[in-house]
Amino acid sequence: MERVVTGEELEDDGVVDNTIRPEVLDEYIGQSEVKENIRVFIEASKIRGEVLDHVLLYGPPGLGKTTLAFIIARELGVNIKTASGPSIEKSGDLAAILSTLEPGDVLFIDEIHRMPRFIEEILYPAMEDFTLDIIIGGEGSSRSIKIDLPPFTLVGATTRVGDLSAPLRDRFGIISKLKFYTEEELTEIIKRTSRVLDMPIDEEAAVELAKRSRGTPRIANRLFKRVRDFALVDKKESIDLEVMEKALDRLKVGKSGLDETDHQLLRAVIERFNGGPVGIDALASSIGEETSTIEDVIEPYLLQEGYLKRTSRGRMVTEKAYKELNINYQGGLFSLDIE
Repeated sequence: MERVVTGEELEDDGVVDNTIRPEVLDEYIGQSEVKENIRVFIEASKIRGEVLDHVLLYGPPGLGKTTLAFIIARELGVNIKTASGPSIEKSGDLAAILSTLEPGDVLFIDEIHRMPRFIEEILYPAMEDFTLDIIIGGEGSSRSIKIDLPPFTLVGATTRVGDLSAPLRDRFGIISKLKFYTEEELTEIIKRTSRVLDMPIDEEAAVELAKRSRGTPRIANRLFKRVRDFALVDKKESIDLEVMEKALDRLKVGKSGLDETDHQLLRAVIERFNGGPVGIDALASSIGEETSTIEDVIEPYLLQEGYLKRTSRGRMVTEKAYKELNINYQGGLFSLDIE
């Protein structure tokens, strides 16, 4: 079974995401500071009659970076073209994308940190001067050509802003970090989703579902969809607390929002490494996960909620993790400063 509380996009998320995705800033719930700043920047660009500065959105997966990119394009009244960093493998791929842009368009590149470095270097003049310098021809007969591009806005999204090169980062005029959502914000998102999908949900059930959504709208919407399935099969016309708890118990999503994968990681640190500290590579090997998966997908929420902490010598679990797993806490063996 796929992990339902991952912020990463799953195969069956797309249809629902497109249906419930807000289209304008006024419909976008949460990220108030980022949202209001972008509103100002958009209005200012319209007043100046210029394209919006390039925008970099970063933060854990599932917080609404893609949604915000589409909203920016809609608020600007322009078209949006989309691409992903891993799909741009050669200069011709980038040239093909850029050559389709109209004046003022938004180009959204997801996972921009995964673009090859030589592609980044081609992108620099495109972002700064709206020109594209590419080399055509084979060895011995190659030549450089310059292509003028219409002014456009690049919106990049990344979960690993530290992996971007400094020259690329510096070319973004607007850099915004998206944070985990509050339970109140997630409750409002769940209520909105219930209205869009025409499946009522009780206030109590919406609040409890929000608590288990790990501060992430994508997870909240995914859990709502799965709970809706249980409600429909049980011939319920709405989702109440009993239906919601039954569904999430079946999906093994606990009251804290943690699942088996989270418990596996925390238990490994406690049982195999005496609560830590443990290096990320050793931890990844012990649970059979990639280090990038731990850093980008599993770990952020555990750090945010205080189940795990990073120290100068590695990861350590906290007393809260012992309570979550019902393991007797004997106190830490080490006293380390948190980075």
